Amino acid sequence: MMAAGHAAMNGNSVSLLERNERAGRKIMITGKGRCNVTNHCTLLNELIEAVPVNGRFLYGAFSRFMPTDTMDFFEELGVPLVVERGNRVFPESQRAVDIVDALVKFCKINKVKTLCGRASHFLLDGDRISSVVTVEGQELSADEFIIATGGCSYPLTGSTGDGYKLARQVGHTIIPPKPSLVPINISEAWVPSLQGLSLRNVALSVIDAETYSTVYEDFGEMLFTHFGVSGPIVLSASSHMPNASPGRYKLSIDLKPALSSEQLDARIQRDIAKYSNKTANNALVELLPRALIPIVLDLAGINPNLKANQISRELRSQAVQVLKGLEMSFDSFRPIEEAIVTSGGVSVKELDPKSMRSRLCSNLLFAGEVIDVDAYTGGFNLQIAFSTGVMAGKSV
Repeated sequence: MMAAGHAAMNGNSVSLLERNERAGRKIMITGKGRCNVTNHCTLLNELIEAVPVNGRFLYGAFSRFMPTDTMDFFEELGVPLVVERGNRVFPESQRAVDIVDALVKFCKINKVKTLCGRASHFLLDGDRISSVVTVEGQELSADEFIIATGGCSYPLTGSTGDGYKLARQVGHTIIPPKPSLVPINISEAWVPSLQGLSLRNVALSVIDAETYSTVYEDFGEMLFTHFGVSGPIVLSASSHMPNASPGRYKLSIDLKPALSSEQLDARIQRDIAKYSNKTANNALVELLPRALIPIVLDLAGINPNLKANQISRELRSQAVQVLKGLEMSFDSFRPIEEAIVTSGGVSVKELDPKSMRSRLCSNLLFAGEVIDVDAYTGGFNLQIAFSTGVMAGKSV
């Protein structure tokens, strides 16, 4: 929609071929239905650093359309925005549909014609595309074509890798798609018992078990699931775990990062004094979520039926160690269908970064997740879509 609208602003007659009944369906589920539109990152280098896969390729696109431009764009279309923690930008209404409606409005204002259909293949005339044929058999001719189909994550929204098939037809190399910003399967048997438990303000460290080095650290929110862990800091961590295999990485959670080990021990002592005649299982109710208490006690080697006033200094020390470093073993990533974004796609070596135009097919351009670029969570991936969309649209 961003590419189509800006192409139309250049005075072109533009048709947007959309396989769903309504464009922008994937936006509806972003940010838990609130849509993290962009990240209020004002420095170009910081923006590029947030894109670990081929970030430098986006120098021109980002320079042309920064997050501040994205914010101005939507506010001018009548969508007030707010900046939240981590510079994440959301619609003030907290409704993703407002962002979709604004993009639809933008296309209508610029007289983009939206056609419902799914692209099947191109018809070629030498090194140029003459038309695209839909699966319904309709042939659509044009002077220029932009592939902006997304990757292959969340296929129910229409992202099923169609763009890769079209790109291959004209000779483009497709870097094998893999999940990025994806939940993690955990090996420990106790993890599923915490399904549905959300933890806020915890610190996550990812340790490479082969090199004993910390490859990622973050602070924020995470979620336990029936298979392992998810949530913002876990999704971000997944982008920092190359060559992942079972047992390769350890995830360490500091459940109380605001307290030093000494302060935490003092806090536990106060709780023990307050609930001295209760069992250990009932003495930590003010410190931890109820579901987490038996897990912590078990890992710390504390009998849950032990009276609180019988918890020794040594047992307290073991509990502090668990609370400051709740350790889990990486097993595998969840399937690409559950990933927020797709890593991989059309090789950037075959695209002109100043226009998003194909170097192999003279009238073909690309925009968004179909390209081999992906960023951390926090609004950066939608910014890639907007910036490359604007550049591709203005280049035709």
